[in-house]
Amino acid sequence: MAKRDYYQVLDLPRTASEVDIKKAYRRLAMKFHPDRNPGDHEAEGKFKEAKEAYEVLSDAQKRAAYDQFGHAGVDGMRGGSGGGGGQGFDPRDAFGDIFGDVFGDIFGAGRRGRSPVYRGAALRYELELDLEQAVFGDTAKIEFTTLAECEECTGTGSAKGSKPTSCETCRGAGQVRMQQGFFTVQQTCPRCQGRGQVVTDPCGECRGQGRLRKQKTLSVKVPPGVDTGDRIRLSGEGEVGRNGGPTGDLYVEVRVREHPIFERDGSHLSCEVPVSFARLALGGSLEVPTLDGSASIKVPPETQSGRVFRLREKGIKPVRGGPTGDLFCRVVAETPVKLTREQKDLLQKFEQSLQEDASRHHPREESWLDGVKRFFTSLGD
Repeated sequence: MAKRDYYQVLDLPRTASEVDIKKAYRRLAMKFHPDRNPGDHEAEGKFKEAKEAYEVLSDAQKRAAYDQFGHAGVDGMRGGSGGGGGQGFDPRDAFGDIFGDVFGDIFGAGRRGRSPVYRGAALRYELELDLEQAVFGDTAKIEFTTLAECEECTGTGSAKGSKPTSCETCRGAGQVRMQQGFFTVQQTCPRCQGRGQVVTDPCGECRGQGRLRKQKTLSVKVPPGVDTGDRIRLSGEGEVGRNGGPTGDLYVEVRVREHPIFERDGSHLSCEVPVSFARLALGGSLEVPTLDGSASIKVPPETQSGRVFRLREKGIKPVRGGPTGDLFCRVVAETPVKLTREQKDLLQKFEQSLQEDASRHHPREESWLDGVKRFFTSLGD
């Protein structure tokens, strides 16, 4: 009897996606599974047919060969459960594949033969930097505790002269399968905890774990322009893996300390510059600090307190590229303190001279006072 087209078996168009193929297979498997249809040979045949179609169409290489050459292109590529009802067919194994492929993302179960090898955990380290270190880059030494391979047993967990034995419960697979009706659930082996091996004679140094906590020192190269929250990834510097698995990574998270002079806003810097009211009134040249030295700004006469001066490209070059930021200097009038009697007398005479023509010398103050007067007058009306 000629085989039916695999797309017809799953009732799908040839443009069907991988998700559509899985859904169609799950629907047919649930409908025709032998546990739901005991003694029904027709249902068992349809179940085998659906499984065969799914095995081909769910594999990108097999599907491409089938699309080009039909059944002839994949007859030699399939396993022992071929279309003629191959030997050793077990519907429980077939349905187990549904859980491995279709429900794997939901239940966390993988296919049979899953390797009991585990990647080491990633570590996080918070690195505090001064603003100058963050802006210009630096090399920092860090110390942290990690799980490293036990040198005594070279990570096997067994004492010298002995080796771990294969777990009898899972037969070295690290996982066991449980049958619940027509459902097959795969879970971590309770005896070996997924390792696939059991340590019968544990190492005295690591007590059979194969790993030990150790202090580690590294030099971290900090690129210029980093900011708080940026992370530097050091591959392979985390915890060592289990059963020969790869080592995890170390993530160094940057935190920039507050600076006594500058405040940072992305690539820009800002600072507050105290200036005497005499210099603001008369104007002149003012020297302000920058991260790489100092710069001079020209303060025009009659400058008001709070005015901001912008120094272009005196900020920070971003670590991810882009234009260099600017430096914003805000001048603030500083009120003199601890005055002598002579200085107080001079200031009083100066204030009296200003009051003779207040609207000219204090235009903002006079304007504000006029506004207050108008406000209270309107309340009286």
